[in-house]
Amino acid sequence: MPPAIAHRNLPDALLRARESVMRYFRPNLKLAGVTEQQWRVIRVLSDRGELEIGQIAEAACIPGPSLTGVLERMERDDWVRRFRISTDQRKVIVELTPKAKRLVQRMLDRIDERYKAIESQLGAQALDELHGLLEKVMALPDPSAEAPVKLPVRRKAAPKVAA
Repeated sequence: MPPAIAHRNLPDALLRARESVMRYFRPNLKLAGVTEQQWRVIRVLSDRGELEIGQIAEAACIPGPSLTGVLERMERDDWVRRFRISTDQRKVIVELTPKAKRLVQRMLDRIDERYKAIESQLGAQALDELHGLLEKVMALPDPSAEAPVKLPVRRKAAPKVAA
């Protein structure tokens, strides 16, 4: 049996926490007819206004190749509009359509209710503390600039010689 890892599994805990929180919101997203990824795009554009695709990918935590398909479906369903700016045809800008803006308005009360339900379970102070800790985690420096950690080389045991 391999040795146990000394640290608790933080990435797993964060994923499980996300799933617990999303259970509060998924029913409303389903009723609205949008996926979680589509809602993240709508929420980002609602909060920040029109953005370039790369900015949306970063803000919504959706990899660029995946976002391309998400935006195609959202444009087909009239949630977003993509356009190029005349000064730089390479840049694609995305904005919410009136239909998406109406959805945001309809969802405001439902979202607020869900946040109140979470707060009633955790308490206002604990929820504020959680947000503070998550902001610190999100502000951690990117370790990809550091030299990779070298793993120890496993040596094969010498073959046993028959006597």
